[in-house]
Amino acid sequence: MRSNNPVLNRLDEPGRVEARVLGARDVEPMTVDDVVVRTVGLLLVTGAAAAVSWAVIPDAVWLGAALAGSALASIALVLVISLRAITNPVPIVGYAVLQGLLLGVASRTFEQVYPGIVVQAVAGTFGVFLGMAALYRARVIRATPRLARLVIGTLLGIAVLSVVNLVSYLITGRPGLAVYSVSGEVGWLPYAFSVVAIIAGAFSFILDFDLVERSVRDGRARRYAWLSAFGLLTGLVFLYWQLLRLLSYLRR
Repeated sequence: MRSNNPVLNRLDEPGRVEARVLGARDVEPMTVDDVVVRTVGLLLVTGAAAAVSWAVIPDAVWLGAALAGSALASIALVLVISLRAITNPVPIVGYAVLQGLLLGVASRTFEQVYPGIVVQAVAGTFGVFLGMAALYRARVIRATPRLARLVIGTLLGIAVLSVVNLVSYLITGRPGLAVYSVSGEVGWLPYAFSVVAIIAGAFSFILDFDLVERSVRDGRARRYAWLSAFGLLTGLVFLYWQLLRLLSYLRR
């Protein structure tokens, strides 16, 4: 069974074969602790970059275009790292820095209009993550093939629609499925889109936890812990964005 996360999916192809080949060699296998340490490290890098951009980067008329460009660059970097199954920490840390810069500036803008919204979004993100981890560990929710197909299809649809919507917004100025401004009225469609994205993002962690657990059990090389941590980071960043946007809708 494959994960919904395209980053972690890459472990199932060369990683599975490589694990069998490396089994006869003196290669240190990855552990859950390796994934946890790297995930925490990437989150710290993202948080530090966000703090710097929050405090240093000034507001400017070109800020919206810069944020949109950074978002597209982040998407491109995710595709490159995931499709090529890159385990080198340099581009992975680079993604964390780029996302941190993007998150810091955007979060400051939302915070200026809706005080307290950033703390709410951060708390909600880690609350959902820890809650899904607890449900997975207790085996309340299992990573079944049916769940995998449902979440995979939903997130693929969200990813395609998000890119199309962003490009359309840059060309026409009309938000569509997601409202990128921090004020103004919001119709029912952006609400529904955000709720579906949040639910799909939450259930994606179940599939990711399962794949990391199986990767450890299969004895994959330790360097794959970087790719696993990168996959979890992309999930957390995605969930934060969706929660931040939905909270802003609710407070308008």
